[in-house]
Amino acid sequence: MTAPLFTPAAERDLQAAATWIARDDPVSAEALLRAALTAARRLRERPGLGRIREDLAPPRYRFWSLSGFRYLIVYDTEADPPHIVRVVHTARDLPRALRDIGMDDL
Repeated sequence: MTAPLFTPAAERDLQAAATWIARDDPVSAEALLRAALTAARRLRERPGLGRIREDLAPPRYRFWSLSGFRYLIVYDTEADPPHIVRVVHTARDLPRALRDIGMDDL
Protein backbone atom coordinates (compact mmCIF):
# COMPACT_ATOMS: atom_id res chain seq x y z
CA MET A 1 0.00 0.00 0.00
CA THR A 2 1.27 3.48 -0.79
CA ALA A 3 1.59 6.47 1.53
CA PRO A 4 -1.57 8.28 2.62
CA LEU A 5 -2.70 11.22 0.59
CA PHE A 6 -3.25 14.60 2.23
CA THR A 7 -5.92 16.43 0.27
CA PRO A 8 -5.33 20.12 -0.46
CA ALA A 9 -7.72 21.05 2.37
CA ALA A 10 -5.81 18.85 4.83
CA GLU A 11 -2.49 20.31 3.68
CA ARG A 12 -3.86 23.84 4.19
CA ASP A 13 -5.19 22.89 7.63
CA LEU A 14 -1.88 21.41 8.72
CA GLN A 15 0.19 24.28 7.35
CA ALA A 16 -2.07 26.86 9.02
CA ALA A 17 -1.83 25.03 12.35
CA ALA A 18 1.96 24.76 12.15
CA THR A 19 2.27 28.43 11.19
CA TRP A 20 0.05 29.49 14.09
CA ILE A 21 1.97 27.37 16.61
CA ALA A 22 5.36 28.48 15.23
CA ARG A 23 4.63 32.10 16.17
CA ASP A 24 5.23 31.17 19.81
CA ASP A 25 6.96 27.81 19.65
CA PRO A 26 8.73 26.66 16.46
CA VAL A 27 9.79 23.40 18.09
CA SER A 28 6.17 22.50 18.83
CA ALA A 29 5.18 23.38 15.27
CA GLU A 30 7.75 20.91 13.96
CA ALA A 31 6.51 18.33 16.46
CA LEU A 32 2.95 18.80 15.15
CA LEU A 33 4.11 18.13 11.60
CA ARG A 34 6.02 15.02 12.71
CA ALA A 35 3.00 13.79 14.70
CA ALA A 36 0.76 14.22 11.65
CA LEU A 37 3.15 12.30 9.40
CA THR A 38 3.56 9.54 11.99
CA ALA A 39 -0.21 9.25 12.34
CA ALA A 40 -0.60 9.19 8.55
CA ARG A 41 1.83 6.28 8.26
CA ARG A 42 0.06 4.40 11.03
CA LEU A 43 -3.36 4.97 9.45
CA ARG A 44 -2.02 3.85 6.08
CA GLU A 45 -1.09 0.52 7.64
CA ARG A 46 -4.28 0.17 9.69
CA PRO A 47 -7.05 2.43 8.35
CA GLY A 48 -9.60 0.98 10.76
CA LEU A 49 -7.87 2.42 13.84
CA GLY A 50 -9.75 5.72 13.90
CA ARG A 51 -13.12 6.39 15.46
CA ILE A 52 -16.33 6.64 13.48
CA ARG A 53 -18.21 9.85 14.34
CA GLU A 54 -21.56 9.65 12.59
CA ASP A 55 -22.53 12.88 14.33
CA LEU A 56 -19.85 14.62 12.25
CA ALA A 57 -19.37 12.64 9.03
CA PRO A 58 -20.55 9.54 7.14
CA PRO A 59 -19.09 6.25 8.46
CA ARG A 60 -16.50 6.04 5.67
CA TYR A 61 -14.64 8.85 7.47
CA ARG A 62 -12.72 8.17 10.65
CA PHE A 63 -11.15 10.43 13.25
CA TRP A 64 -7.73 10.12 14.83
CA SER A 65 -6.39 12.31 17.64
CA LEU A 66 -2.85 13.56 17.22
CA SER A 67 -0.87 12.49 20.25
CA GLY A 68 0.22 15.49 22.31
CA PHE A 69 -1.94 17.96 20.38
CA ARG A 70 -5.57 19.02 20.30
CA TYR A 71 -5.93 18.22 16.63
CA LEU A 72 -7.92 15.57 14.82
CA ILE A 73 -7.04 13.93 11.55
CA VAL A 74 -10.13 13.14 9.51
CA TYR A 75 -9.57 10.54 6.82
CA ASP A 76 -11.48 8.57 4.21
CA THR A 77 -11.14 4.83 4.75
CA GLU A 78 -12.69 3.94 1.39
CA ALA A 79 -9.82 5.51 -0.53
CA ASP A 80 -6.66 3.55 -1.25
CA PRO A 81 -4.42 4.92 0.06
CA PRO A 82 -6.53 6.51 2.81
CA HIS A 83 -7.14 10.18 2.05
CA ILE A 84 -6.59 12.57 4.92
CA VAL A 85 -9.27 15.15 4.21
CA ARG A 86 -8.96 17.53 7.16
CA VAL A 87 -6.78 18.36 10.16
CA VAL A 88 -8.88 20.31 12.68
CA HIS A 89 -8.39 21.70 16.16
CA THR A 90 -10.75 20.17 18.70
CA ALA A 91 -11.79 23.61 20.01
CA ARG A 92 -13.38 24.46 16.67
CA ASP A 93 -17.07 24.04 15.98
CA LEU A 94 -16.53 20.59 14.45
CA PRO A 95 -19.95 20.22 12.75
CA ARG A 96 -19.41 23.57 11.04
CA ALA A 97 -15.75 22.93 10.20
CA LEU A 98 -16.58 19.54 8.70
CA ARG A 99 -19.86 20.35 6.96
CA ASP A 100 -18.27 20.01 3.52
CA ILE A 101 -16.64 16.66 4.22
CA GLY A 102 -16.78 14.42 1.18
CA MET A 103 -17.19 17.26 -1.28
CA ASP A 104 -15.05 16.93 -4.41
CA ASP A 105 -13.31 20.26 -3.85
CA LEU A 106 -11.60 19.23 -0.60
